[in-house]
Amino acid sequence: MTAHIPKITQISPRIIRILGCNPGPMTLQGTNTYVIGTGKRRLLLDTGEEDNKEYLESLKTVLEDHKVTIGDIVISHWHHDHIGGLPGVSSLVGNTEAWKMPRLDELDHPSSGIALQTLNDKKEFHVDGATLKVHYTPGHTTDHVVLELLEENAIFSGDCILGEGTAVFEDLYTYMTSLNAIVDLNPNVIYPGHGPIIENPLPKLQYYIAHRNQREAQILETLQTSKEALTPMELVKIIYKETPEHLHRAAASNVSHHLEKLLKDGLVKNEGNKWSFLEKNKL
Repeated sequence: MTAHIPKITQISPRIIRILGCNPGPMTLQGTNTYVIGTGKRRLLLDTGEEDNKEYLESLKTVLEDHKVTIGDIVISHWHHDHIGGLPGVSSLVGNTEAWKMPRLDELDHPSSGIALQTLNDKKEFHVDGATLKVHYTPGHTTDHVVLELLEENAIFSGDCILGEGTAVFEDLYTYMTSLNAIVDLNPNVIYPGHGPIIENPLPKLQYYIAHRNQREAQILETLQTSKEALTPMELVKIIYKETPEHLHRAAASNVSHHLEKLLKDGLVKNEGNKWSFLEKNKL
């Protein structure tokens, strides 16, 4: 893992990063949440996980030390380490509105008791010192958004792009479309949902796209040369030799999404989660 990272970091004149205090293999240094703006009333991006007292203490420290309040909370997507802390944060900050893009696959669970305002693509938030534009970027999840900080030509990328390693996704086709959309924005810097800041992000974005294309080619080649049909985990054992074993389950999920895309492309077939290459035009 990385060296010790402060829980609270002023990373630009208008951005304070607060770590979610939940480091781990999938969360890296922990979930990055961001207090954005320069005035008395600021915006908070993401809220960490549920009932994390250490995170709430950090957020309270920032609010008290800078003598600021939170006007709006934006949730990048539904995963628990981004939205789980919303009830605790709402109790701490008081009068605020929480915003999130609706999920396409199922209704949002109202179990937090916090009413969510509906985010729309291209919606803008204005606070002193910062203009934030919402971009709908599905793929990691169906409700994922990134925020463009116009004053810095910067992107808060949520889990679409990580500071270290590559991201998991629910739908490969839409994820690739979202990556290309971020390339078109041509940001100077990316502030990710996990991991360190990404300076000069274009090579990283191009790597993400090339990496997914390479994985697809590896899966096809492995299936084409295999004498028997393979499960996603069997493909992981063959292809992901450089990946630590504790990440194999996440890798198998990514492989499954690749296979679903290849199935739509008519290049593979599936029988009982055993996948094989589909030879076209074979008499």
